[in-house]
Amino acid sequence: MALYTGNYLKNLTRTKTATERVKLMTESQVTHHTFDIFLCHSYLDKEIVEGLYLELTKMGFKVYVDWIIDPQLNRSDVTKDAAELIRRRLRSSKSLLLALSANAGLSKWVPWELGYVDGNTQQCALLPVSTDDLSRSSFHRTEYLKLYPYVEKPNDLSRFRDKLWAVEGAYTYVDFQEWIKGKKPSYSSTSFF
Repeated sequence: MALYTGNYLKNLTRTKTATERVKLMTESQVTHHTFDIFLCHSYLDKEIVEGLYLELTKMGFKVYVDWIIDPQLNRSDVTKDAAELIRRRLRSSKSLLLALSANAGLSKWVPWELGYVDGNTQQCALLPVSTDDLSRSSFHRTEYLKLYPYVEKPNDLSRFRDKLWAVEGAYTYVDFQEWIKGKKPSYSSTSFF
């Protein structure tokens, strides 16, 4: 298993197809009622987050990213209307996935969104974005982030390469699609990581 790296995700953004470009530009014009994933992130990671959006939507997930779906929101001007729109988007999402990068801790929205979902559904997970190392040993959760499972992808040689996994430990994991439906990571006597 491996973590996503910033370089990999930036490359997805930089090499997106014409179809993907059009989809990104027109996504705000589509009426969205529900999402599988509310992608919580720091706007400083915009290029990385766009790559994650592309990767997750290719896997078949319906993903909410505020500046893609609701580009009218002004990130620097927090209003009651903007907060209510974000609350509605959080409630209409089956899960929250925090793109955990070095910049995530700088965002004022990240702890608010994470706390909102944790207080309502507890369907929160972390998606670590490593600067240069694909290994799990490069990922360290701090403080309250240890409460949440994290997401890993199989390496390219794995027969599970088109899946993501919600992981709590080497022997405690579940298919991410099942996790979104509410199934929690459970113990397995074998580790495929």
